[in-house]
Formats: sequence, C-alpha cells, structure tokens
Amino acid sequence: MYDSHNHLQDNRFDGIRDKVIEEMRASGIIKCVINGTCPDDWKKVTALAHQYPDFIIPSFGLHPWREITHDWEQKIIHWLNLFPNACIGECGIDHRIKKYDIELQQQVFLAQLRLATERNLPLSIHCVNGWGCLVELMESNPLPARGFLLHCYGGSKELVPRLKKLGAYFSFNGYFLHEKKHKIREAFASVPPERLLLETDAPNMYPPTKATSYYLVNGASHPANLPAVHRQVSKFLDTKKTSENFHTFFLQRD
Repeated sequence: MYDSHNHLQDNRFDGIRDKVIEEMRASGIIKCVINGTCPDDWKKVTALAHQYPDFIIPSFGLHPWREITHDWEQKIIHWLNLFPNACIGECGIDHRIKKYDIELQQQVFLAQLRLATERNLPLSIHCVNGWGCLVELMESNPLPARGFLLHCYGGSKELVPRLKKLGAYFSFNGYFLHEKKHKIREAFASVPPERLLLETDAPNMYPPTKATSYYLVNGASHPANLPAVHRQVSKFLDTKKTSENFHTFFLQRD
C-alpha cells in the first residue's frame, strides 16, 4: 500500500516520527510521498529522504498558503537537482484565502508547473475554491507527460472527465469518509480506477472512527490509518489499481 501525499516533516511529528514510520510499515505501507510546502521545510524533507531512502519519496513545493520569498525558485531548483527522482508539490490555487493575490498565486503555480513539465516530474496540486481557474491554467499551458495529481480532490463529478483528459490522477483522502462529504464521494465514483490514488495528508485531514486504527496523543492524523481507510473506500470504489497507479505515476521515470 502507498500513501501518495503526506507531511511527515510537520512539527507535530517531532519526537515521535521514527515510531510513526515504524507503525506505518507495520500497517502495510510500503512507500510514501512527503510533500514540502515552503523553503523552510525542504531541508527537513531531504533529511527524511536520506534517512529512509527505501520508504520516502521527497517532494518540494511552494504551497499557496506560504510566504513567497524572492529566492524560492532558485532553492527549489537546487533541491530538484540534488534529488532528480523527487516530485514537485504541494503547490496550487486557493481562492479561500483572504486577500489573496490571484496574479501572484498563478505566477508561482505556473513556475512549478513549468518545472514539472520540463523535467516530467510528478506534480501534486492543491486546489480550493479555484477549480475554474486551475482548469483554465492547465488547458492553456504545457503539462507533464506523466500527468499530474489532484491531491485531496474536492472538485465536482462533472469536472472529472475534463481533468482526466488533461492527464489527472485523483487522490482520495480518509477525511472524505465522514458522512458530510457525500458529494465528494459521489465525484470519486466518476474517477476511472486507473486514475485513482490514496493519501492521508497526515497530520491533517483525520478520518472518521470507522477508518481509524492508530491514534496520536496530539490529535494529529496518523498516516498508518491508510490501510483502514483503504478497507472502507474499497466498499464503494474500485481500488484494485491504486498500487499500480502509484508505480506508474511516481516511480516510472524516463
């Protein structure tokens, strides 16, 4: 089993991270992608990738919530050069943020999309309340030949065919098993099995009790819950290709 998106570098795992990873392995998770969100945590991502090279795939991205420094692009290129098999993300479009600068947000996202396209790297995209903008950007710019991942997909079912045509993969998060998320589950019913991935986004987005086998005292979401999430998701989605999809998207390189 594979976790296509988490944040093991997060401070909420400090002091317990090795134990968490041990429990992830014990639960049946073979490999995961750690997504950096800003230059301040990219060093932590690389340290974990060095410590667990068989388990962790590093990903470097500038999240739309994070501060944009003048040298962020230079730094991300530096890390991508050192880790040629890394991914790009978490990055994206977020219109929920108060007083966001849409032009700057698009500029930063497009710079990361361009890097992913030029290097044909896996790209993990965050999108909240900006699906129209994101689709327009994706349809009007070159895209990675391998496709791209819509992390924690929260768009409509009507958008799925249009995004699939562009090369999208869609990752299901255990948080979507909460009863109030029925519309998102309906959207995932439109996702073809060959485009489905699973993720935890840990320590964020905790699943409901029925999909929780591991707990953390600080209330954070434990990534070792992924197999329990998978068991629940398999009741209404065809998840047989999720491991194959992970290999195709993240591990198959030129």
